[in-house]
Amino acid sequence: MGMTLAEKILARASGKKETSPGDIVMAKIETAMVHDITGPLTVNTLKKEGIETVWDREKIVIPFDHQIPADSINAAENHILMRKFVKEQKIKNFYDIREGVCHQVLPEKGHILPGTVVVGADSHTCTYGAFGAFATGIGSTDMAAVFATGELWFKVPETLYFNITGELKPYVMSKDIILRIIGEVGADGATYKATQFGGETVKNLSIASRMTMSNMAIEMGGKAGLIEPDAKTVQFIKDAMAKHGTERPFEVIKGDEDAEYEEVFEIEVNDLEPVMACPHNVDNVKAVREVAGTPIDQVFIGSCTNGRLEDLRIAIEIIEKHGGISDDIRVVVTPASREVMLQAIEEGIIQKFYKYGCVVTNPSCSACMGALYGILGPGEVGVATSNRNFRGREGSLESEVYLASPATAAACAVKGEIVDPRDL
Repeated sequence: MGMTLAEKILARASGKKETSPGDIVMAKIETAMVHDITGPLTVNTLKKEGIETVWDREKIVIPFDHQIPADSINAAENHILMRKFVKEQKIKNFYDIREGVCHQVLPEKGHILPGTVVVGADSHTCTYGAFGAFATGIGSTDMAAVFATGELWFKVPETLYFNITGELKPYVMSKDIILRIIGEVGADGATYKATQFGGETVKNLSIASRMTMSNMAIEMGGKAGLIEPDAKTVQFIKDAMAKHGTERPFEVIKGDEDAEYEEVFEIEVNDLEPVMACPHNVDNVKAVREVAGTPIDQVFIGSCTNGRLEDLRIAIEIIEKHGGISDDIRVVVTPASREVMLQAIEEGIIQKFYKYGCVVTNPSCSACMGALYGILGPGEVGVATSNRNFRGREGSLESEVYLASPATAAACAVKGEIVDPRDL
């Protein structure tokens, strides 16, 4: 029996000819990431254990993205600790407060390679699965072990395969696909399983749209969210590495045709309509038209899920087409990275957001983490393009968050209430 993509990558990383679900392997890590929130515990654990030198200073990537610029004395202290660590260890790939969200920055800087194992001390590290890597989030103390040894044990997961076919209609995006899948599978339906997305629809998606889907694999419990690399993937990685001087050899790995999946889901999207994850669970998915008319207080467009250039483009297109945003709400826009911000400025997108009364913040985790910008107060309702809507995720425990695509979020900003973008 052939191996799935996840099984092949873990076999390669652990020096084995083959692996099967349930096997325990010790895999070599190609890229390891911590940020300003999770990094301090990793560093302090290394110190406590007497580890003086990291295993490979070029394979560790440290971006600041959660509390940037520092929004408290505690945040500033964490930044100081991590900057000191970077200097002591001569970490080559350090991105201070200026670059943006880790899950956008690492791929665009050329740090993610197909066929490798990538770990990050952040649950949405699964985003990198869009490039054919086995990428997963781990705890900060586990990351200390990785920093010390360059290895980590894994149980080889079963794989759920989602064969996605059909053509998306206008104003329907990959965010709608992944929300529909999570609604079907459930918030814990893929716990410690690799999820893999394939089919003609996925092949036709942009890299950015694929990243949106892989990003949310964790929201159904997935260990990883894989997409087999193709010509688009290879070109993106080559361009990123050439632009930033991060060239490294890589091998495109694909699963075997006779691989055995735990379950195959057939997802047809020809008739898919815009959907939302309603409070307070990501799997509480309904058609937007089912909740249309719900009053809102804020719209957030950004995050590691939907803060990329194509997301900003569709959002401003809808806002501009309909003459601006409602006077009754506020709109917070956060590009995912400095590169995205600069491209959006060059295209005039940022100026237009400001023209229509939106607030544009520096690239960061922003409202998604509920501790920086755009916090919701008691009783307030927000529409967000981010990935989680748990109670209190974006502010008060008494607030509510609806998750949506950038197209739907922009339509809600125009209307001042929840609305399907096709109904404006």
